Amino acid sequence: MIDKTLAARTWIDRRRFLAGVAGVAGAAALAQLPVDRAVATPRPGGGNYPFTLGVASGDPTATGVVLWTRLVPRPFEPGGGMPGQGVPVQWQVARDERFRHLVREGTAWALPQLAHSVHVEVDGLRPDGEFFYRFRYRHDVSPTGRTRTAPSAQAAGGSLAYAFASCQSWDSGYYPSYRHMAEEDLDLVLHLGDYVYEGGIPADGGYRRTATPEVLRAAPRDVTRWRMQYALYKSDPDLQAAHARFPWMVTWDDHEVQNDYANTQSQYEGDIGALRAAAYQAWYEHQPVRTQAMPGVRGPRIYRRLRWGRLAQLDLVDGRQYRSVPPCGWGEADACADAYDPAVTMLGAEQERWLYAGLASSSARWNILGSNVMLARLDHDGAAGERLWHDAWDGYPAARNRLTEAWVRHDVSNPVVVTGDWHSTFVNDILRDFDDPSSPVVASEIVGTSISSNGDGDVYGPYYGPMIKFNPHIRFFDGDRRGYVRCQLDRSELRADLRMVSTVSRPDAPESTYASFVVENGRPGARRV
Repeated sequence: MIDKTLAARTWIDRRRFLAGVAGVAGAAALAQLPVDRAVATPRPGGGNYPFTLGVASGDPTATGVVLWTRLVPRPFEPGGGMPGQGVPVQWQVARDERFRHLVREGTAWALPQLAHSVHVEVDGLRPDGEFFYRFRYRHDVSPTGRTRTAPSAQAAGGSLAYAFASCQSWDSGYYPSYRHMAEEDLDLVLHLGDYVYEGGIPADGGYRRTATPEVLRAAPRDVTRWRMQYALYKSDPDLQAAHARFPWMVTWDDHEVQNDYANTQSQYEGDIGALRAAAYQAWYEHQPVRTQAMPGVRGPRIYRRLRWGRLAQLDLVDGRQYRSVPPCGWGEADACADAYDPAVTMLGAEQERWLYAGLASSSARWNILGSNVMLARLDHDGAAGERLWHDAWDGYPAARNRLTEAWVRHDVSNPVVVTGDWHSTFVNDILRDFDDPSSPVVASEIVGTSISSNGDGDVYGPYYGPMIKFNPHIRFFDGDRRGYVRCQLDRSELRADLRMVSTVSRPDAPESTYASFVVENGRPGARRV
């Protein structure tokens, strides 16, 4: 039976309601309301196809998922070529690719305050099911997307196949990894940050060697220009294919705003609150996330939890919005006592309480933490052990110790961290206390390389390579390759395959598994297989 809830014939005095809506947060609430079928549907300027950025789904639960698209026929013009008013967009969810067996349908608002993006929070779906979805605006139909729901909370056994990726500088190269990822058999994709980069785009497209519009040359500073930055990135056909194929869970790192920023502070220009607000709004407008991720008075909440039956709990955290300014200095700097002050935080007090309460109550066999920056220590200078990278958890050792102690105190089953940011691959043992090299291994960490950032260069291999010998808890390192990590999880083990491409200079570059690692149930620490 088709659920007509969101397509109900409820009358709304749209003009009166819009006049009373306060700001963008109110617009987000309006976008979730039902649409009267009598509302006119203005044609986009020039009659161009509106679904130029494709479709996406995300944040699955056992009974629902978020569906996303954005109407933008001309992505590099202010307004995107759409009329300056809200328009209704139809959506459908079916059990089959030909949409013969509809299970949900409705109509949602695409509002100019949200760049005519659409976020539909569908519920009432069958657990552990595969579904197909699409959108319609006037006579244009979007590409078809595929998504799925999680198993029910009490479902035992089973498996979870997911990939994680990060760092996809558009002008640093093509996205052949997404072309290959879209051919995988996955349940979920995690994106761990640096979905876009904050710089202006070179006239020649950088590594891609393709002409770019002049409006993209200057760095984004307001929401209009940030929208264009996301539109450029999301115009990539291989990124669109991966989004259309699987549900995603997305967090951010620094380059969605500015390199290495902390909370609202920047080492380059002090307070960047206005820049951050514009960047956060554009991030929401272009990601398949729920309404609580919309910027508001208290800022967006993007940390969240996915339960995959009784097999896995996945906590995706926000390591940028709430963090303290690194007390020992920005970037590479010597360690200092101030970093051990309990007030110094990576996640903020509220997010820490949420995370540790969820760990305490978890009954999952595997507990996966999605982190935007590396958790393990990376000693830069040998015996002294004083030179560290303070933009990562190394700059927040007291906060890291609170996390490892929570794992131990609550006897958390099989904690595994998956991480982005480094444009390199690390496989790490996580010690209970990195200041005591003899302390026990309590978790495993896999740090994935970039999708494209750094291009085909070998910058980080020579830079980090000489440091690895000072860090015996690092089981594996590679700094020269681009790709993603594919993980297969069942009750007995987690297997991680490092999927690397030969080059990012062309979109059809071949891919291979460079190395594979296994974490066994009940035995922290990864071993190469």
